[in-house]
Amino acid sequence: MNRQWWKILCVILLVYTVVLGLLGPVPALRQLQETIRNLYFHVCMWFGMMILFTISVIQSIKYLRSLDLNHDIRAKEYASTGILLGLLGYVTGAIWASYTWADPNNPAYASFGSIVREPKLIGAAMALLIYFAYFVLRSSITDIDKKARVSAVYNIFAYAMLFPSIWIIPRLLPSLHPGREGNPALNFNDIDARMRMVFYPAVIGWTLLGVWITSLKIRLSLLKEKKWLNA
Repeated sequence: MNRQWWKILCVILLVYTVVLGLLGPVPALRQLQETIRNLYFHVCMWFGMMILFTISVIQSIKYLRSLDLNHDIRAKEYASTGILLGLLGYVTGAIWASYTWADPNNPAYASFGSIVREPKLIGAAMALLIYFAYFVLRSSITDIDKKARVSAVYNIFAYAMLFPSIWIIPRLLPSLHPGREGNPALNFNDIDARMRMVFYPAVIGWTLLGVWITSLKIRLSLLKEKKWLNA
């Protein structure tokens, strides 16, 4: 029970997030209206993605220092779950954009073509494609030790590319996406106290879910490795 408390906390936080995220009070903003509830899903999933990618690159660095393949397995699985949260965050963000930026009755109206050329969406797609290439690279190398070493180095590169593609370059270009002067979710002038009571638990909940999924994938990978070694 002592080792399972965080899983119970994860379930509680996600139930709390979904219920209050869909039914709880939100500010009556003309531009966002009810779509502001997507903040608890789109933004929080991306926060979870960044945390998982950070754990992944730390595991890659640990592998390069110790050459322990267990760290390589953990780096791979945290990266794969990070991509999952990233894809979910990308999809929810694209849906959000279609309701706010492509609505002719919305003050922030833009054509669909403008949404496609949105720097934030392009940068996010680039970041995810770089991480997809990480797994393509792994699958192209058969030698286990070489695969682990090359993958660890590439993982560090992929993590470094997250910041210019997601955080830096989109802020330097004209964009419909809020937060050019900083992250709007962390700006106390952009969300009120009611939303913060859901936002921060949502970040923790989605992150714990990612860690939970990854822990199961790591156990499965270790079992497969033992089976291969005993074959």
